[in-house]
Amino acid sequence: MLLRYSRKELREIWSDEHRYFLWWKVEEAVLEARAKFGEIPYEILKKIKEKARFSVEEIIEIEKENNHEMIAFLTNVAQYVGEGSEYIHQGLTSSDVMDTAFSLQIIEALNLIEDDLKRLMEEIKKKAIQYKNLPMMGRTHGMHAEPITLGFKFLSWWSELKRDLERLRVAKENISFGKFSGVVGTLAHLSPKIEEEACKILGLKPEPVATQVIPRDRHAEVIYALSMIASTCERIALEIRHLQRTEVGELEEPFREKQKGSSAMPHKRNPVLSERICGLSRVIRGYINSALENIPLWHERDISHSSVERVIFPDSTSLTDYILNLLIGIINNLRINEERIKENMSMNYHIYYSQNLLLALTEKGVLRDVAYGWVQEDAFRAVEQKRDFMDIVLEDNRIREYLSEEEIKQCFSPEVFLKNIDVIFERSGIYKQEV
Repeated sequence: MLLRYSRKELREIWSDEHRYFLWWKVEEAVLEARAKFGEIPYEILKKIKEKARFSVEEIIEIEKENNHEMIAFLTNVAQYVGEGSEYIHQGLTSSDVMDTAFSLQIIEALNLIEDDLKRLMEEIKKKAIQYKNLPMMGRTHGMHAEPITLGFKFLSWWSELKRDLERLRVAKENISFGKFSGVVGTLAHLSPKIEEEACKILGLKPEPVATQVIPRDRHAEVIYALSMIASTCERIALEIRHLQRTEVGELEEPFREKQKGSSAMPHKRNPVLSERICGLSRVIRGYINSALENIPLWHERDISHSSVERVIFPDSTSLTDYILNLLIGIINNLRINEERIKENMSMNYHIYYSQNLLLALTEKGVLRDVAYGWVQEDAFRAVEQKRDFMDIVLEDNRIREYLSEEEIKQCFSPEVFLKNIDVIFERSGIYKQEV
């Protein structure tokens, strides 16, 4: 986790201090479950809870000697608890505690990311509704296609983020499992009722069929959900970058008063925030393969996945949280050049009405290939001669044989393109209060 690309909230979740706090929370839940079912006297449980402490620095020093983090942790806690510490970790293996705590850690991170995602959706929703009826040039292959509206573009982003939110919630549900089933998952040394009660205390469900670990397909699903969010963020950021180009100039990410764009060229206002999102999204997606590689382990468990997860989960969650918050700021302060949007609509002499004309001719009985050739020739001629497309068409006797002047002018009506925008907004669900 780089300080430059992470927020304090995520750094705290993945800190050593918090990890050991969750380890003890898990151990304590098992003790409480055992006390409930009479396996431990409540008086002993009370004393353990009163005395239980740990020190990150002391754990590190102990681990240097024994090379086992869980034993170092348990040794350190036992030093503070003293009498009664023999009840701690009875019937458990390291993965029972570490995997269950890891689930809690991941859920905490996903809760923050879910809040980020909903805030981003709200900002984009405002822009979608505000600019629902502002016509702009739609582009395919980077070239002018047919008009859309700026609000429609925002709506597309919002709709994809809604699916990302659904995927994130499913992933969070599927990672909300703990296990206390022992060294190979058979519950040989701790009863199912203890496992169920301990998981209930922690707000988790017991893993139905565990090995020594919670199966890693659950964890891979989390990384996938984060990667999808990152990909959507990159899609949005990439579009902003394209529309900020000098030749387009329709949108521009915020540029602070004292910000500098280039060390050599004072005139530059570069889309560095959007570029940063695009770059970091690649890092997040790159962790998918590592997460998938963690699924196949030797027999009931090996430890090859552990070192990987210590990297990919803090990184992927903190980076996702970071780019979401960065994008929230960009969208909230996005500069929209309505005049340039209008200018770009006219720069190709309205040749984007070509499909309207093509359809009108085919409806009059002209073969499609023939009509296509006529319209294409006139569109190319409009650009070459720098004349309005409609003027060229009105002079084309081939087309005039089938279409009157009034019928041709009807083909150049912008309402044709945008007549169903309201319908699309309605069916997207964007007007509903809750996401």
